[in-house]
Amino acid sequence: MSPSSSAKQPEGSRVAHPDEGRDRARGRRKRGEPDDHSTLRRLLDELPGELLTPAFMHASWTPRRSESYERLAFLGDSVLSLAVTTHLYPRLRADEFGAGELTKIRAQSVSGRSCRSVAERLGIPERLRAAAPPETASTADALVTTERVLASVIEAVIGACYLAYGYDHTAAAVVDAFEPEIEAALEHPGDYKSTLQERLARRGELVSYEVVDERGPPHDRRFQISAVVAGEEVGRGSGRSKKDAEQEAAREALETMR
Repeated sequence: MSPSSSAKQPEGSRVAHPDEGRDRARGRRKRGEPDDHSTLRRLLDELPGELLTPAFMHASWTPRRSESYERLAFLGDSVLSLAVTTHLYPRLRADEFGAGELTKIRAQSVSGRSCRSVAERLGIPERLRAAAPPETASTADALVTTERVLASVIEAVIGACYLAYGYDHTAAAVVDAFEPEIEAALEHPGDYKSTLQERLARRGELVSYEVVDERGPPHDRRFQISAVVAGEEVGRGSGRSKKDAEQEAAREALETMR
């Protein structure tokens, strides 16, 4: 029997104000409680081998491309998009959020950067590294940390969970896992750098970004970047690319400007 979705609205999808989700997430962080992504972790841990193995199989690791994670990632991409869309739709008032705004928020919530963040919280790089054939050891470390690969693998995991547990269980776990990314997209739709620049422009100020540290080998470089306004640091962020580090610095700057 193929996985099916109940027509009944999933629990927790009632109409709510976006602030409720943000307050809930912040409350857990302040209390030191574990993030809800553990739900998806449990589903992942219980996946049968016939789904778990291909979910972590890179195409270059097998002579048969059909045995890689690509088909599962194709499926999981659709499940992820539908799960987040179904979660956002009743939360956002129609008179304030049209189709264009919904599309932007969803795109940011499930972007490659967002997928990589979720994958890292779930320990996907470590699992992927462990799944790499011994003969690929020299290239596996670089491969399993790239955004494209991690995003594809988390989508493959979602696709595998859909096949194993059906839509409702998987969708609930996906929304829990992506909650920080969803709330960030609701709070700062677009991107942090643009939001920061727009806010500063109202005050007649500009922001610049400066690299303050750069470490690691070429395949695993990490950058630390400072956001500077009027000669003063207002935020600092790190990432595997300058772009990611700048976004983190802008996010921290926005937090301090509240």
